[in-house]
Amino acid sequence: MESTYTDYEKQQLIEVLGQFPKQEIFTFLVLIALTVSVFAQAPQKMTYQGVIRNSSGALVTNHAAGIRITILQGSPSGTVVYQETFNSPTNANGLVSIEIGGGTPVTGTFSSINWMAGPYFIRTETDPAGGTSYTILGTSPLLSVPYALYAKSAENYIEYDPVFSHHLQKEFPVRK
Repeated sequence: MESTYTDYEKQQLIEVLGQFPKQEIFTFLVLIALTVSVFAQAPQKMTYQGVIRNSSGALVTNHAAGIRITILQGSPSGTVVYQETFNSPTNANGLVSIEIGGGTPVTGTFSSINWMAGPYFIRTETDPAGGTSYTILGTSPLLSVPYALYAKSAENYIEYDPVFSHHLQKEFPVRK
């Protein structure tokens, strides 16, 4: 890409930048880079809430519950691609809130799930006593929201439209 700045403009820029201490410029650029990288990260977690009941159907309130979450690929009885456990407290209404991807991994890693290779299902198992004697509560399909994690792949998108690319080349560099 050819520069559109004149020699005079380049010299002016060098003089202006020369007035600032190099350490401050470096620090400023590092802070900008870190800020951009922080905002560019897709969170590798999903929130999940459920009401915990014991075998009699009574709410389990203000007590730790053992929870096992499994992500299955293909069908409700498909291949286990990710599994993790939690020991999370319930509130006064028996509600427990967890972040899938933030528990103790048993199988796989949440960030390595290929969301494009779905469909995916989530199996929830609990132990109301807080242990690891899990009972299956159910298996449900994962729908739209988790698949938004796949949108992260757009950061590697290359534009092939000649009209759009032509305009971009004039104003912005196109990643190739």
